[in-house]
Amino acid sequence: MSVVFHPLLLPTYLFALILYYLPVSALSLPVQSRWMVLGMIFFTTFLIPGLGAYTMVRMGHLDSLEMERREQRRLPLLFTGLCYAVTAYLLYRETAFDAIFHFIMSIIAASVFLAYVISLFWKVSAHSIGIGGSLGLLLILGKLLPDAFMLGPIVLGILLSGVVLSARLALHVHTPAQVYTGFFSGLLLALCAAYMALR
Repeated sequence: MSVVFHPLLLPTYLFALILYYLPVSALSLPVQSRWMVLGMIFFTTFLIPGLGAYTMVRMGHLDSLEMERREQRRLPLLFTGLCYAVTAYLLYRETAFDAIFHFIMSIIAASVFLAYVISLFWKVSAHSIGIGGSLGLLLILGKLLPDAFMLGPIVLGILLSGVVLSARLALHVHTPAQVYTGFFSGLLLALCAAYMALR
């Protein structure tokens, strides 16, 4: 589960839901063009950061892609955060894209920078921040689009959150404090950012 729901894959999952689960009328972007947005999200939020981390391993900056040591997480998190921020900017700059795209991507980018800042002082679970933030974004979508039948995705998000957090604990890669702090940090960041932006 830690691999299937790796933090780098969560933006692709979220945008797949936005692009293909929400009612067609909820977005102005034509259905036939939506695959391009999803492809861009996968490329800039998974492939580029993933290749960046692999390059850091090959160059000796990281021991492995697992990045078990806290001090080795800083550079990959910073690089990933920059990739996500650039993606949010690209979604904002292109007027053909719906505003919800860069809104969601900006919150995701902020969660990565949050993980980076925390990692300067303490090892926190990036998986937990990611899954907590994803659940927060599902709750936000449910509030913004009451006709989108988001109850199913929200319930699934809650169940998957429990599975991912349990997996991180079962693998003994994080303490309970690191896992739960990450989850609630990601969740609260998403909810607070949405409240500030939409009030």
